[in-house]
Amino acid sequence: MQIGFIQDDLDLKLLVLYIMDRAAGPITFLQLFELALCDAGVDYFSLTQAVEHMVATGQLSKEEDRYAITDKGRRNSQICESSLPRSVRRRCDGNLVKVNEALRREAQIRSQIMDNGDGTVTLCLTMEDGASPLLHLALLAADGEQAARWAQVFQADPSALYLGITKLLDQPKEETT
Repeated sequence: MQIGFIQDDLDLKLLVLYIMDRAAGPITFLQLFELALCDAGVDYFSLTQAVEHMVATGQLSKEEDRYAITDKGRRNSQICESSLPRSVRRRCDGNLVKVNEALRREAQIRSQIMDNGDGTVTLCLTMEDGASPLLHLALLAADGEQAARWAQVFQADPSALYLGITKLLDQPKEETT
């Protein structure tokens, strides 16, 4: 006898669609798995098979290591969401709060390392408030390792860089004699 409300492949696919329809952006399989664990009837191997099938049938798309719901999947989710027990939906919604907050932050704080072809790299840092850019900065770095360190520092505390730059720019100009 199985535990939980998720009893078969169809239940599991409905749960995946419900989660994906409410995620603030594309998520990794690990994030999806952690969110789906809101029900004791979910296991890793069944979820893997369900997700692969949903990609093959066009309900989910996969780009690099992230999954997103398609229009077809969104329609199916909205039609069938009431088939999931309310308690499962509530647990999913509660778990999605932290994931969605992290996804929104990730979308607002970005770093990208681009190879220049001469051994150097350019690090592009972007910070947005959701509607407009607050900071877009391109820095030349000696190598990818240096750029990765800078990106990590920026990702950990982007407002420190922003405040540091604005403080520097607000300093009064010194008179030269």
